[in-house]
Amino acid sequence: MRRETTNRIRFVLEDLLPPVLRDSAAFHWLARQAWGGHVTRLAEFRARAPFLTEAEYEALYREHPRVHDGTDNSRACIARIARDVTGDSLCDVGCGTGALLRRIHEARPEITRLTGVDFVVEDAAQIEGVDYVAARIEDLPFEDGAFNTVVCTHVIEHVLDYRRAIAELRRIARKRVIIVVPREREYRYAFNPHFNFFPYTHSFLRAVHPSPEAHVCEDIGRDIYYCEDRPDPGPAAASRERAA
Repeated sequence: MRRETTNRIRFVLEDLLPPVLRDSAAFHWLARQAWGGHVTRLAEFRARAPFLTEAEYEALYREHPRVHDGTDNSRACIARIARDVTGDSLCDVGCGTGALLRRIHEARPEITRLTGVDFVVEDAAQIEGVDYVAARIEDLPFEDGAFNTVVCTHVIEHVLDYRRAIAELRRIARKRVIIVVPREREYRYAFNPHFNFFPYTHSFLRAVHPSPEAHVCEDIGRDIYYCEDRPDPGPAAASRERAA
């Protein structure tokens, strides 16, 4: 299923159905007809978010059925990301199958260093010129400013300590950070293991506060697209980098 299709479904479920129905036992029953007991498990997963062990977290994501073909990104978001990437090195944090990296590689062949990061990388497609690293977004194994552009799509909504995650993205980005999250509302019964919900663009701006002056935050087909330019480190930092 393509992202554009699920976004249309989400419009009906999130915007047209009133909350009193979305959180009802009747909706839970209907959802179980479609996804079985996994819907109940997802609701319990969110309720227990602050107390989950790493093993429980990883087990659910390994067993969670993949809804989209290859990538959670829409064609419009992919095109925008490929256009906005700057520099010759890029890290995709939360790369999944590597589908977005493949699209970027096809659209921007001048990018010579491509790295994908996820806590599980065994399922990532082998793409020429792409290196994969198994790591968690809250503790990325890279030096400060290691990549010109850092991309993170459909990950922040899954991370309990999302402020630490965003700080890590900013830390390893030399020039630009690009983040995409779904624009969605929270309900008790849903079909995804999300912890964080951003119903408006300004909701996400609160999550990334403080944003630098050079930033964009806008809605692209029910997904929030955020792009910021990292502040110039200044001449002192540049001198240290040359000396290293």
